[in-house]
Amino acid sequence: MGKLSERLTLAAASAFFKARRAFTPRTENDPMQAENTAGRIYDFEMKTIDGKPRKLSDYKGRALLIVNTASLCGFTPQYKDLEALHRAYKDKGLSVAAFPANEFGAQEPGSDADIKKFCLTKYSVGFDLYSKIVVKGPGIHPLYGYLTKESGFPGDIPWNFSKFLVDRSGKVVARFGPEDDPLGKAVVAAVEKALAA
Repeated sequence: MGKLSERLTLAAASAFFKARRAFTPRTENDPMQAENTAGRIYDFEMKTIDGKPRKLSDYKGRALLIVNTASLCGFTPQYKDLEALHRAYKDKGLSVAAFPANEFGAQEPGSDADIKKFCLTKYSVGFDLYSKIVVKGPGIHPLYGYLTKESGFPGDIPWNFSKFLVDRSGKVVARFGPEDDPLGKAVVAAVEKALAA
């Protein structure tokens, strides 16, 4: 079992680094496409981690950081920094929304209840957690279909903890990769710019 687990871990790492080479984080987008789809994010209704429907239009007037997450990933400790970012900027108008997904190395195998328990007990998460969805490939959720094809920042999600930043008007204004720390200079600068707009 140990060797199988080791092989799976190596396969996941190899897949991540291939994806990493294929994705370049950007804060510059296709301005025409971004303008044409501004506010479209508010058309989506999602299911919270507790199974309740919630419209993303609830975030109107706030900046929103959307992140696909996983509990067994090398980037999972970013939950701590996402929570710190949330606490630092929530009163200034930032919301963080986590969408667990199991497409990358099967690193989110648990149920919504398992994920919620993990996030609360391990990282004291206070930001918004949503039900597990598909963010790449067959069965991709329409929200991620929009984010990766129509938001002005095209390209498949490369791995867990990829990030999209939406400004107060509902326009996607930045995209960051898994390695971009939520408290890193690039993400914080983009968040502050979105809040100031």
